[in-house]
Amino acid sequence: MSLEKAREYLKQFNLDHDIMVFDESSATVDLAARALHCEPCRIAKTLSFEGEYGPILIVAAGDTKIDNHKFKEHFHKKAKMLKPEVVEDLVGHAIGGVCPFGINEGVEVWLDSSLKRFDYVYPACGSSNSAIRLSVEDLFKISKAKDYIDIAKETQCA
Repeated sequence: MSLEKAREYLKQFNLDHDIMVFDESSATVDLAARALHCEPCRIAKTLSFEGEYGPILIVAAGDTKIDNHKFKEHFHKKAKMLKPEVVEDLVGHAIGGVCPFGINEGVEVWLDSSLKRFDYVYPACGSSNSAIRLSVEDLFKISKAKDYIDIAKETQCA
């Protein structure tokens, strides 16, 4: 169902046929990198947090971790990920397929600046075995991100 929500959303950008669906799981950064035959840093992982007014999604490079101090400075609250059992209800996609496409109304999307070092990245598409290749610029536009933020810890690959 979530894959179809993402597909329907991406249809308005004529990208619904660009979604890749794998026989194997792509639910984690490492699994997605294996399925796509790419470096883990090119996986655009989408993390779901409690925001001041509802859920927020942060899309970051696959080789980063959220810096709790930077998160608190930006959002004025402690970084607290959504509990796995509520992610699908609040965001619109289940863990392993969370992406910024076809999400519930009111969910904010932010892109971490760690993505800017790449020409293209691979976010999930609503299921634990899907992805799409997008330029970072297109990801920003298509996800209707509020802005780029710098809240990720240093990366391990270029």
